[in-house]
Amino acid sequence: MINAFLDAETIDLAPYIDHALLLPTTTAEQVAHGCSEADRYSFAAVCVYPVHVRQAAELLRNRPVKVCSVIGFPTGATTSAAKLYEAQEAVENGASELDVVINLGWLKAGQHNEVHQELAVLCEETGLTVKAILEASLLTPPELELACEICMDAGVAFLKTSTGWQGGATVEAVQQMRELTKGRVGIKASGGIRTVDQAVRLIQAGATRLGTSRGPDLIHQQQAKA
Repeated sequence: MINAFLDAETIDLAPYIDHALLLPTTTAEQVAHGCSEADRYSFAAVCVYPVHVRQAAELLRNRPVKVCSVIGFPTGATTSAAKLYEAQEAVENGASELDVVINLGWLKAGQHNEVHQELAVLCEETGLTVKAILEASLLTPPELELACEICMDAGVAFLKTSTGWQGGATVEAVQQMRELTKGRVGIKASGGIRTVDQAVRLIQAGATRLGTSRGPDLIHQQQAKA
């Protein structure tokens, strides 16, 4: 059920935001700027490619903003061994959270044990907060339900709607994920979040994190509404 008591005037968006710095052209200078923004606005995390984890971790050392790295991004179709190596290197470089794209081909082919094992190993071997990216726009409702159950059983801390490369977050997907998870894990809505009203609707639907490259814009929009 949507929480109608949350609205654009009363909710503080900043603690929900994972500040995404995931353009293919992202430079070290842009990472530094993004980390500064995340610290200034007290965002939950910055989300960066593995190549930028060490820099982000150094910039945000002793700051409350978490450093999140993407794993197997954006397709999820790398091998389990490659994902594990990528995740372990991210841990060594200072990441505190991992956004992992699940293997959608395995899911659709009925290779559910493989999906589960890959995620379970990543959760166990890294010990970090793992967010499983489901790419909900590519899944049927039954497939989304199955993906949620597999990922939760594997030990993930969050389910994430999408990479943003194959469609964005929708209220409908978040609502379905909220109903399926019943508060057992967090829900990260990601992709195409551009306005305060959209962000609030996703939170009302059950999102506990918002993945967006437009975090500062959302804060400015909210301040302008105040």
